[in-house]
Amino acid sequence: MRELTYSEAIREALVEEMRRDANVFLMGEDVGTFGGVWGVSHGMLDEFGPERVRDTPISEIAIVGAGLGAAMMGMRPVVEIMFGDFLMCAGDQIVNQVAKARFMSGGKADVPLTIRVTSGAPGSAAAQHSQSPESWFMNIPGIKIVAPALPADAKGLLKTAIRGEDPVLFFEHKMLYAEKGPVPDDADFTVPFGVASVVREGVDVTVVGVGNMVLKALKAAAQLAEQGIRVEVIDPRTLVPLDKETLIRSVQKTSRVVIAHEAHLRSGPAAEIAAVLAEEAIEYLDGPIVRVGAKNVPLPYSPILEQFVLPDVSDIVAAVASFWKR
Repeated sequence: MRELTYSEAIREALVEEMRRDANVFLMGEDVGTFGGVWGVSHGMLDEFGPERVRDTPISEIAIVGAGLGAAMMGMRPVVEIMFGDFLMCAGDQIVNQVAKARFMSGGKADVPLTIRVTSGAPGSAAAQHSQSPESWFMNIPGIKIVAPALPADAKGLLKTAIRGEDPVLFFEHKMLYAEKGPVPDDADFTVPFGVASVVREGVDVTVVGVGNMVLKALKAAAQLAEQGIRVEVIDPRTLVPLDKETLIRSVQKTSRVVIAHEAHLRSGPAAEIAAVLAEEAIEYLDGPIVRVGAKNVPLPYSPILEQFVLPDVSDIVAAVASFWKR
C-alpha cells in the first residue's frame, strides 16, 4: 500500500464519496477557497464547485442546523467545525435536535450527518482552541463518536460515517494531520464502527489509547520493551459504539490496564472505559485501572506550562511501571 498523511487520507475519503454519491457535500468555514483552516479540503472546490464545497458564515449553530435539515431531506452533508471547542456554539442543535431527530420522529427520519471536528492541542493555542471534547457528547444517546488515530482508519471510518444513516461526530486530532501511514488504494475500503484495533500485541499490560495517544502509547511500548515489559496497545477507534469485547479479551490476557487520552482526566473517555472494565472484567485484573490524561486545568498558552498539563509518553511509561512498584 502507498503511504498517505492523515490529512490526505481524509481528503481522499471525502473526494471518493463525493464522486460516488451526488448527495454528499461538504460545508463549513473556509472549506472552499482556502481548503479549510487545516487544509484538508484543499483543491476540492475546483473539482466539485461551490454548490458541493460550501463556505459558510461564522456560525456553528447555523452550520450544524443546516446540515441537519439537509440530512433529513435526503442529502449526506459533511459539516466541518474547525475547532472542537466551538461545538458548544452548536450545542443545542447537536444535543437537542441532531441526536434526537430519529427518536422523536418514531424512527421515520434518517440523519446521515457527519460532523468533522478538530480536537486536541496543536501547540500554544491556549484554553479556547486546544480542548478534547469527545467525552462531552458520550453522555448523549443518538450520536456516534469516532476518533481515529491512523491514516487508514481515518479514511475507512469517515467513509463508513458518510454512508451511514445516523449522525456522527468525527474527531480529528490536529497533531495527527501530518502523520503518515499505509492506506489501501480502494474506493470501497471502509472500517466498521464498534471494532477496536490491536495495534501492538503484548502480554504484560494493556494500554488503551484514544486519538493521538495511540501513537504515544506505541512509543511508550517501545521504551518499555527494552525493560522486558510487553505492552499490548489497543485503539478503540470509536468511542460510541465501544468495542467492549476486544478490551475485555486483552485484559484477560494481561491482567493490567492503563487508559490514556489527551482530554482532561476528570470524566474523560477513560472514565467510561474504566467503568466498563470494572463492571465486566474486574475478576481478571491484578491491580487498579490506571488513567492518564491532562491535568484538570484549562490549557495554558505557555509552551512549558502546556507540556506540564498535557499527558505524554513519559506519563504512560510511568503508569505502566507503577504496576511493578506496588
